[in-house]
Amino acid sequence: MENPRDLEDRSSCSSESRGTHLTSSSNSSLTLIKTNGQVYTYPDGKAGMATCEMCGMVGVRDAFYSKTKRFCSVSCSRSFSSNSKKASILARLQVHKHLTKWNRVFFFPVCFLVFQFVCCVSAVTLDMFDWGRYLGDGDVMGAPVNCFKHVPMGTSWGGISEGVRIEVPNTDSGLPLKVYWIAGIIKLAGFKALLRYEGFDSDSTRDFWLNLCVPDIHPVGWCAAGGKPLVPPQTILHRFTNWKTFLVKRLTGSKTLPPDFASKVQESMQVPFKKQMRVEVVDKTHLCRTRVALVEQVIGGRLRLVYEECEDGTDDFWCHMYSPLIHNIGWSRSIGHRFKRSDVSKKLGSLMDAPGQLFAKVKEVDQSGSWFEDGMKLEAIDPLNLSAICVATVRKVLADGYLMIGIDGSEAADGSDWFCYHSTSPSIFPAGFCEINNIELTPPRGYSTLPFRWFEYLKETKSVAAPVTLFNKDVPNHGFHPGMKLEAVDLMEPRLVCVATVTRIVHRLLRIHFDGWEDEYDQWVDCESPDLYPVGWCQLTGYQLQPPAVNMVLQKVISFLSDSVFSERKLPIAKRPVSLSGAVVTGVPRSLSGDENETPPNYPSPPTPASAAQPPSVDPQRSPNTEGGPGTHTHTHTHTHTHTHIHARTHLTVPMKRKRVGNDMQQS
Repeated sequence: MENPRDLEDRSSCSSESRGTHLTSSSNSSLTLIKTNGQVYTYPDGKAGMATCEMCGMVGVRDAFYSKTKRFCSVSCSRSFSSNSKKASILARLQVHKHLTKWNRVFFFPVCFLVFQFVCCVSAVTLDMFDWGRYLGDGDVMGAPVNCFKHVPMGTSWGGISEGVRIEVPNTDSGLPLKVYWIAGIIKLAGFKALLRYEGFDSDSTRDFWLNLCVPDIHPVGWCAAGGKPLVPPQTILHRFTNWKTFLVKRLTGSKTLPPDFASKVQESMQVPFKKQMRVEVVDKTHLCRTRVALVEQVIGGRLRLVYEECEDGTDDFWCHMYSPLIHNIGWSRSIGHRFKRSDVSKKLGSLMDAPGQLFAKVKEVDQSGSWFEDGMKLEAIDPLNLSAICVATVRKVLADGYLMIGIDGSEAADGSDWFCYHSTSPSIFPAGFCEINNIELTPPRGYSTLPFRWFEYLKETKSVAAPVTLFNKDVPNHGFHPGMKLEAVDLMEPRLVCVATVTRIVHRLLRIHFDGWEDEYDQWVDCESPDLYPVGWCQLTGYQLQPPAVNMVLQKVISFLSDSVFSERKLPIAKRPVSLSGAVVTGVPRSLSGDENETPPNYPSPPTPASAAQPPSVDPQRSPNTEGGPGTHTHTHTHTHTHTHIHARTHLTVPMKRKRVGNDMQQS
């Protein structure tokens, strides 16, 4: 193994000023092009040029920070992303030099109004997005909570199902005090439940969505125990004269939440990571190395890490505490991974290193027999363009089963864009995986023999494919299905959690589509990724949820303006800056959508191992209203650990006189 100090020293890449430099390699006829501190080798010595849409810098197109090559650097990408909707509208409303006088008179005022409309709509949707309205009457599926083992209640959600009764605030009482009524779960979508008050029977006009983990949700019997008033809704008050008899008949034998449900929720939301803990995390500017970072913020298990050398706290990185991108201090040295040293550590000696047991554990592997070797070919998800699975090469074998991977045809000459995957990672695949599963494989940039064929490519490059027995073939019973809604991290902007949909499933691999955005921004994600969350997770933890892109109405308006004022090529409206990759990959054809778990490739069994932005910090309300009043006395006994059967003996409070109030249901 190389000297750790050498590993650290050679990893510190120079921070050259922006610009493009063409040089000749002394030991090769290939041309080297240095841009933004990285060196790119081109087979023909030629390269296209591009202009950054944010700062206007001209540089080598393939070295730009974007899948579509629109930005020269990470900072330009992020600056543009924060204003992408407004910028895209303005770009489409640019005035042509040859507009007629009449067109100018008509065009300028309308452009201003549309821009104002975009700003208003964007602000409203960000602050007022509601999953309940988005899910509608329950036709849209939400991924179940037990699909996400890393979220609160992820491992103890099994007993919560349709038909469970709970006590919730009654928003149709007409009373000045806070009262409750019993509702049944009609449909589940993540933490959200479509509820219907008891007594409405098949009438769905008053159904409403609530997050089951917020404080105002209680098991049946909670009102009786706490002296809270249980009052039937005003709309159906006339249907029964004896509500006590009605509830006894309706609730006997039904299920409710366990008595300790609320305490379990709070307990499961505890996070072991604390502020100012030190960790090793991937360097977002050079994926080949790690750096020391400090935990600056913790929200629902997601960590905002600030690199140790940063003095103003702006050089940060978001990830989940179980992300494979973070490790305990000393991890890089132990496996031979590149590491950027920092002298700041000497000044901050009082800080605590995060204990090793807090990090995600990887499966132990046996590297003594047949194992990965440098130069072996495989297929891998490009971490800089997560919509693409690319032809890749094992560049270096590290200790403990870790591999340094490079994307063929897009590598920097100094290896600064290599990335580390564990050998059991679900993001690497044997040669032929994409062909077997009808996934578009991205060939090496500049490779002219199309369509790509692995046999021909291995022969041309005089290389061998990594044996299929070395790859992880475990496919858990994850429970996802195409069409399910969820909340997912945009891994190209990891501070953002967005409304998303599962559009395709290939074994344990999920194709995640961000609602309102084009398919080219989809991302391949593992079914057990800590960057996926159930519907309602952001509300529960206080993390800001990014709503779907507002482009349906705007696209019609702008299309009308474009057709009316001048004829030009239509530009997409919902664009986001993504990726560092040089390849542009189209989305998966819709004819291939669907659950393909039933057609796994015939891989041999593996060898047996030796030994087996800134999100808001607004917290949801935690305490229910404690106004007193006559209540309900309900006797229950626990049937299982996850739910309770109800034997109802109920005393009701029925108001004799009411003051009519609006019929709008409050939604959490």
